[in-house]
Amino acid sequence: MIKGLTTTVDKVAIALFIALSIIVIVLVGVGDQWFESHPKVQRFSWQGESVSATDLAFILTFNRPMDHASVEENLSIEPSLPGRISWAGRRMAYTLDSPASYGEAYSVSLEGAREQFFNANETGAEIEPFQGLFSTPDRAFTYIGVEGEETGRLIIYNFTKQEKRILTPPDLVVTRIQPYRETEKILFAAIDKQNWRKGLTEEKLYSIPTGLNGSENSGLDLVLDNQEYRNLNFDLSQDGNYIIVQRINRQDPSDFGLWIVEPNQDPQRIETAAGGQFLITPDSQTLAIAQGEGIAIVPLDKPSESTDALDFLAQYGQVLSFSRDGTAAAMINFNTDNPDLLYTRSLYLVTNQDVEKKLLDTDGSILECQFNPNATILYCLITDLTDSSTEYIETPYLTAIDLKTDEVIKLARFTEQIDIQMSLAPDGVALLFDQVVRDPNSDNPNVMRTNAGEAVVTSKMWLLPVSTTSAQTPQENQLIELPLPGFRPHWLP
Repeated sequence: MIKGLTTTVDKVAIALFIALSIIVIVLVGVGDQWFESHPKVQRFSWQGESVSATDLAFILTFNRPMDHASVEENLSIEPSLPGRISWAGRRMAYTLDSPASYGEAYSVSLEGAREQFFNANETGAEIEPFQGLFSTPDRAFTYIGVEGEETGRLIIYNFTKQEKRILTPPDLVVTRIQPYRETEKILFAAIDKQNWRKGLTEEKLYSIPTGLNGSENSGLDLVLDNQEYRNLNFDLSQDGNYIIVQRINRQDPSDFGLWIVEPNQDPQRIETAAGGQFLITPDSQTLAIAQGEGIAIVPLDKPSESTDALDFLAQYGQVLSFSRDGTAAAMINFNTDNPDLLYTRSLYLVTNQDVEKKLLDTDGSILECQFNPNATILYCLITDLTDSSTEYIETPYLTAIDLKTDEVIKLARFTEQIDIQMSLAPDGVALLFDQVVRDPNSDNPNVMRTNAGEAVVTSKMWLLPVSTTSAQTPQENQLIELPLPGFRPHWLP
């Protein structure tokens, strides 16, 4: 009797084991789709994220194959973000036409879409309603103060929250700024206030957190000292891993060249011919530097080894900027080999597809150019040369060049001065620029000075809203004066 019962129990156990094995195989092969009565969004790649201007596409992953048309017809984004859709199996990618505007909260909704049956033209069950949420960073910029206790100090202004905060201590005078793109820090050059009052060029490089979007609000770090070498110009790579600094030996002025600074490493000299203006390419792998009669493209992976240039652009004398993806650059030809264009400068668009297109000529200067995020518009500060009875006067103006139509539109004209700096917002919706009031005859040691060494009485900052898609003629009263005395503004990325 017991023996028969044992045999029965064994059979039941074996049957249960087989049944459980089958269930496990089904679960592994089919997943939880077998138990779900409706299709749904399994994953939204931007859910709960803070999305910057470099983030241009999100992905929706579905638990079942979907009818593409019904998804595309019922997908809703608020506020609106125009873009294009592509598919790869159960994954849908939405690529933005332009970066999402800063200081916004966005909602992505989908309902009414249906699943697609295998090997059938008919659609199946309706999707479970879905809503995803993401946001963009606060709209903010940094600048150098010019009045009172703010003089020479690094200041951050948060447009989204309407908040102003001084970042640096009063014993430092900031001279140049460059925000990190990948981290919420700012790289800047500064001089001890006592040396600044003596007119000494004793800049050191520092970094400091912005305190925005939950980042730390303190921690001034010395990046590069100036004990043996004076630090001149610098540039920061987009990935934040390289700082290129132009330096000169205090004891031997012939010892002049470029150095590379990497995190947690000693500075290294870059073994290349000394040059002038330089700019790190957007891929953070090479350096464009003016050498002799052209622009050399030098690799950064082995700075201590003498390396031939990867390319040499003999017809250009200066690189002004690169597009965000590195496929295009704005360059200046000084026309030294063209008798018909002597004493003029020409602005060119140069691309990695061997396109070299002249955009304009000027008898003045081309001070600065920046591409919009899509590289469809180039914003430039340019001067016209006016020959008065006593001197040549350069009058600056701000222009937008539509790179599709080659149309050149003048957006704003300034009073006579050339010490102006502009900054394009990372989402491409506005330009910031300063307008310095100078006193060439002042010897006051307690005021900021321009690049030419003239005393800054005060400086106004202006905001100009611009289009993200095409160059447009500015409307009347479009310029907005900001109630913030300061200069050298930089939008934060």
